[in-house]
Amino acid sequence: MNSEELLAFLSAVGHAQRLRIITELAPGPMYVSELARRLGVSRPLLYMHLERLEKAGLVASRLELSDDGKALKYFELAPFDVQLNVDTILAAAQRDGASEAGQHSSEGTPQ
Repeated sequence: MNSEELLAFLSAVGHAQRLRIITELAPGPMYVSELARRLGVSRPLLYMHLERLEKAGLVASRLELSDDGKALKYFELAPFDVQLNVDTILAAAQRDGASEAGQHSSEGTPQ
């Protein structure tokens, strides 16, 4: 995990509503309308939060067709295990440094 990914993760879990979403999805997948009803939020607002969680790699989505032909978008938790400590932050910074060093060395190479 680099620092950008670490910051995306921290930003995603740094909101009470997104923590509630994670809690609701913990037992298993749920379609958006049901999740919105359980949380008492509008679907557009829920989609905004789900998008943030999905970009951070915390949830995944899939479309399924219901028996009556309606498309239902399901979300479920993606497996994740993040430990936050000094070593995690140092490792993220080192990955950033390694990728920056790779970019600089390729920039100086004639094509």
